[in-house]
Amino acid sequence: MTPFSLNQTSTESILLIDDSAKNFCLLKSTLQQEGYRVTFTDSGSEALIKIAKSPPDLVLLDTLMPNIDGYEITRQIKQNSDLPFIPVLLVTNCDESSFIQGLQAGADDFLIKPVEQNELLARVRSLLRLKHSIHQREQFAHQSREDFLIKLTHDLRTPLTSTIQLLGMIQKGNFGQQLSEIQEYLQQITESNQMLLSIVENMLEVYQYETGSKDLEFSAVDLWELSQKIVRELQPLAVVKNLTLNAKLNDTQPSAVKVCGDRIELYRLLTNLVGNAIRFTDTGSVEIRLSSNVQGVTIEVEDTGIGISRSEKSLLFERFRQGKHQRRGNGLGLYLSRQIVEAHQGNISVSSTVGKGSIFTVYLHALTPLGLD
Repeated sequence: MTPFSLNQTSTESILLIDDSAKNFCLLKSTLQQEGYRVTFTDSGSEALIKIAKSPPDLVLLDTLMPNIDGYEITRQIKQNSDLPFIPVLLVTNCDESSFIQGLQAGADDFLIKPVEQNELLARVRSLLRLKHSIHQREQFAHQSREDFLIKLTHDLRTPLTSTIQLLGMIQKGNFGQQLSEIQEYLQQITESNQMLLSIVENMLEVYQYETGSKDLEFSAVDLWELSQKIVRELQPLAVVKNLTLNAKLNDTQPSAVKVCGDRIELYRLLTNLVGNAIRFTDTGSVEIRLSSNVQGVTIEVEDTGIGISRSEKSLLFERFRQGKHQRRGNGLGLYLSRQIVEAHQGNISVSSTVGKGSIFTVYLHALTPLGLD
């Protein structure tokens, strides 16, 4: 880790919260002379808005404030899980109750009135070193998790892929004909390995979306062509279950269902939705329907399957949420689908009736408004 340097202070920001102009001028002058960027407010509510919008590196505030006192401001800062670690330095009177109340609120350090300049600077430097240390540790932990997950998925993907390929060769009779009973077992092993491989790949994709490390390559994507491709590839799964699988244009032309997106991710999205529909449908059909207007393109994946209960629908797109039925998945597929759609600034929803089927609806912006031909 890179050591902390006091020469870095010129890039660090301090939010000063005090309703006393005299105190403010003294503290601001002292801090600015050391190269800190100081912003100021005399309102606790305004301070909380500023912090939420642009978190400072340190908060320096008086406990005695009108409306919202320093203890409550500190408490709200520390309880806001959306904020990074922000050191809070409380300026208080020299009495035990103030210290106790400040510690209970979550303050990181204290200054006693009247404030002495050298002590002020020493405590500010100490808290900024603490923040820098915590930031570095978080970065290290994040990198370690990423390295571990990438290595894990790589180590799992390689043998799974090899096993699937070998099983395929055995099933084709490359090493001699097998008894029908053995062929059935081989098919079960192949399907299990394919499911494991799908879980491994989804884990990596979800992690990349959640950490912001997923790189998308946007271009013009023909959703009609993509839908037909997915129908061809998943047709064997539908045939095994005697299901009808097709794609359809609703009162529109193929040229009208083009969007600006990442082709690989949209392929993953549609494959996931159609694959799920096939898995949870025993009789009837699965259909992809495309329609468009000036603003965007709507994709509907409808099935005549088992349907989804109202209680399950509310949690359907959450991470690791599984249905209660026997054919439940791993809880990542639909969560990843939502991540893909939101990365394209679209939205996804579902309507369903238990015992009759479901319709998953995806809305994406049309190609023309995004400026691509």
